[in-house]
Formats: sequence, C-alpha cells, structure tokens
Amino acid sequence: MPHTVTELLALLELERLDVDLYRGQQPDTSFQRVFGGQVAAQALRATWHSVDAELAVHSLHSYFLRPGDTAVPILYDVERIRDGHSFATRRVVARQHGKPIFYLTASFQVGEIGFDHQDAMPVVAGPEECPLVGDLLRSLPGGGPEAVDTWDREWAALDVRYAGDSRAGSALAGPDQPARAQIWLKAAGPVPDDPPTNTGVLAYASDLTLLGVSLVPHGLIISSPQVQPASLDHSMWFHRPCRADSWMLYDQHSPSASGGRGFALGRVFDRSGRLVASVAQEGLIRPLGQARAALRPGNGEG
Repeated sequence: MPHTVTELLALLELERLDVDLYRGQQPDTSFQRVFGGQVAAQALRATWHSVDAELAVHSLHSYFLRPGDTAVPILYDVERIRDGHSFATRRVVARQHGKPIFYLTASFQVGEIGFDHQDAMPVVAGPEECPLVGDLLRSLPGGGPEAVDTWDREWAALDVRYAGDSRAGSALAGPDQPARAQIWLKAAGPVPDDPPTNTGVLAYASDLTLLGVSLVPHGLIISSPQVQPASLDHSMWFHRPCRADSWMLYDQHSPSASGGRGFALGRVFDRSGRLVASVAQEGLIRPLGQARAALRPGNGEG
C-alpha cells in the first residue's frame, strides 16, 4: 500500500485512456487482493472527472464483486446516467481480466442553502492522547509483531490513533451497543485543497477499520487467522466539506452480525465537531478453525 501521502495521492491519479475510461495503478503491497478502500477511492475519482466543477459528490453506493488482483491495473468505465439542473448521477464499473470486480454509483449536487442540523460529536480523548493503532496491535488477540509490521508497512500514508472500543471494562462498554470503536485518523501529510482529492482520501480511509468493529464483542481483530474477512458493499454520504489532512473522529458501531456477515455504521466528525460524512458497510467475517468450532451448538453459543 502507499507508504507516504505522496504515493497515496499518486494512486488516486488515474490515467485517461478514452472518454470516461480510466486506468488505475496498483501500489507496492504484500496483500493478495486489492484493498477495498483503494478501488472505491479510484472509482470515485473517475466519476469526478465526468461532472462539472460546481458539482460535489454527496453519496456513493458500491458492491465488491470479485477480489481484485494486485498484480495488474484496474480499468474504470464511467457511465453518465443523468445530468439534471441540481443533481448528476454516475455509475462506474471496475474491471480486471475482462470481468467486473466492483460497481459504484455516485450522486453529485450543486451547492445549495437549506435546513441544517446534525448529531453531536461524542466526547473522546484528543488524538494526541490516543495510542497509535500499530502500537495497540501488540497487545490485542491476533496481533503481535507480525500484525504490527504489516500495519506499519501497509498503512504508513495514514495517521490512525485508537480512541477506544466497547470491550469489557472500557468506557464504551454497555449492553445497548456491544460492538463499538472510535479512532482518530488523517492523512500523514499535506493534501491539496480540492474536494475530489479530499473525498477520495476519506473514501480510501473509510474502509480501513469499519468492518473490524463487528468483531469487537468476539475478542478478535480483522487480521486474525480465525476470520475470513471481505468487504461486500460500502456506502458513504458526504454531508459537509472535509480536510483529509486534519484530524477526523471515526465513530463506528456494528448493530448486528449474523450468517457470517458483519454490518457496521460509521460517523466521521472533523475536530471542530462538524459531521462531515456517514458510512455503512456489510462484510464477510466468516469464522474459521477454532472460532467456527466454538460456535457450534453444544459449545456454549447458539
């Protein structure tokens, strides 16, 4: 994955092959499949190229169809669904080896004045008081030196601090929301002041930890060998402009996990307390080995 913000920004710059047809490059990575946040961010960037400058994205909805191959580029084919007076809709299919691996639909809107309200930002410790996620992994089940090395190698373009989760004994623990986690995140360096780049970096980062919150009540992390994880779908709503190189609080919770899938919701606040985005995702969290055996009837869980 990108080792610096410069590499991340370069990853989001697509090569134009034809009208509404783009090619996205791959980063240097040890992963066997393309990171979902990468393909979502590149696909979103492709749609931005097809709309007028006065339009800004307000939502995206996407499905991950096949694992992406990290060894070859990805082709992004944009379809201009509709251009209205206030809204424009775009659909993009990402392809590799002649097959679709990802679909995204994005809606854009001209700037308007309207009613304004939002949820209050949760009260949490500031990012300077929170540990780096890489450091926290040393003490978590399924973590250790290998997990820390992977995190430090693959996610160096982002600065991510762990503000807490709902494990027993923590301030977030409670029966109403057993699966909750909060992180601070931002790009680990300056980002240009334009909406396509900032929303692209946020889309990239939004897929990093969201599915993992569905494993919090089960004492596992997303990189655990006892779990087979994969993003299935991903939706975002962009409420207000954001700066991806300034601290944002990602407040995440999982209302449900069942059938080998976890469902998670996230709210993204900037440091001043503005709600800048909301995120929803369902993903595969298939238990493997001992974790699967422990869930069989007669082993203490239904």
